[in-house]
Amino acid sequence: MASRVVLTFVPIILLKNMKSKRLLKIADKHQIPELVEKKDDILRRIRHRTILFHVLIFIPIIIFWATIIASLERTPLTGRWRIILLSPEEEDEIAAQLAGPGWYRAVGEILSAEGGPPNIIPPSDWRLQWVRDTLRRLESAIPTLARENELCSHWVDCGPDDIPLPPPAEYPLRPRPRASETLRRFAEMTCARTCPPAPHAIAGPPYSLLVIDKPEASNAFSYGFGPDGGGGIVVFSGFIDDVLSRHQAPMSEPESQSWLSRLFGLGPRAPPHPIPTEEQTAELATLLAHELAHLVLSHHIETLSSGSIVWPSVLSIVTDAIRAFLFPVTMLFGPFINDALAGVTKVGAGEFSQLSEFCTSQKQEVEADVVSARILAHAGFDPRDALRFWENRHDTPKTAECSPGRAEETVAAQSESLTRKWIGETHPVHEVRVQKLKAELERWEAERQAARARRDKERAAQREAAAAAASTDSAAVQDEQEP
Repeated sequence: MASRVVLTFVPIILLKNMKSKRLLKIADKHQIPELVEKKDDILRRIRHRTILFHVLIFIPIIIFWATIIASLERTPLTGRWRIILLSPEEEDEIAAQLAGPGWYRAVGEILSAEGGPPNIIPPSDWRLQWVRDTLRRLESAIPTLARENELCSHWVDCGPDDIPLPPPAEYPLRPRPRASETLRRFAEMTCARTCPPAPHAIAGPPYSLLVIDKPEASNAFSYGFGPDGGGGIVVFSGFIDDVLSRHQAPMSEPESQSWLSRLFGLGPRAPPHPIPTEEQTAELATLLAHELAHLVLSHHIETLSSGSIVWPSVLSIVTDAIRAFLFPVTMLFGPFINDALAGVTKVGAGEFSQLSEFCTSQKQEVEADVVSARILAHAGFDPRDALRFWENRHDTPKTAECSPGRAEETVAAQSESLTRKWIGETHPVHEVRVQKLKAELERWEAERQAARARRDKERAAQREAAAAAASTDSAAVQDEQEP
């Protein structure tokens, strides 16, 4: 709002400077005594208005970019630069809204808006138990992401038949700053005292989980942020059905009942169900690890920041500046031209918002694939199976990424979208993701070979130094023994 008020003075300053310069030309041409006497005063006013014009233009720009630079941070594990304009207080407020039952209410509203209330699979269902056990196994690897140098020093010794472990990340996983910690650091700094970071765990695990009975959807999605179940994963039964159909699984034995239960018909017998194999669990873990990576990297906070703060602010400033500069012309045509210009900028802003959302989503999907391989390896799954999983999985209305209700719309509209035309069609998102994941696994192997070569070289140098020291000692002993 303040920027709009300030920009209204810009056309006035420009018009006054144009008028003053025209008066100076008239004074020089016709030598009007009154204007000649006021020439110095007119030049002084032009100079002052020019300085004011520069101040009105550049101070908002400087403040905006200073805010952007101050909000830059490195994404954990990958090191990608990103902008999060939410303060720790705002993040705490979001986490408090989603904590406990808040996440289930928020996800329920999302699913209900896409076709009625969801059919939630009960906790007694074996499918939910299978998904929950696999998710908890993956969650056990999250603390390792913060201490890979200490806990995974043996990653260099992995052989071709072992599960490949990743090299320690340059930017390990760290907790996001909390509002209370920020205030404590500020108080300590005002007293000229150093303030070590408060020891606390990564906010998140155990994450919330829902399995929805929806056979036509073969996917999952993650949502939320914060501790106490503020983040979680929703899995659709269509994906479980697809995994079970690709591999033959043994059936469980029917539960035995006591003679009293059989006599009076107490307690229905649970029907036999497939017992998931290791291959099926690995496929389920691949998809869960991908969604878990979104939660670990706080992609929901990043999307909320860029979608509701960064790009709307940029578009608002740009459109306000354009309308302010065009106002001297458009005001001659009445309010209709201004309304039409506002409508055009609104349509352009919508397309630009879609473009930024698509680019941000694509970066996050690739990043989640890369980090999910790291989670899988630390949880005891082979990340090379994840590469085969994504190679065999294609984007269809049933398996499309992002929110489940937008799957069919996204796939159907990609070919006609102006945003998609701007980006180009030569590199589909699915192929890019597979290439990036393959490159990441190749980087692991290359760094492993390089680290092993450095270690062998250091050991050889140590052996040579030890041998040289031993030879020197033996020579010294012989010299002492000689008469």
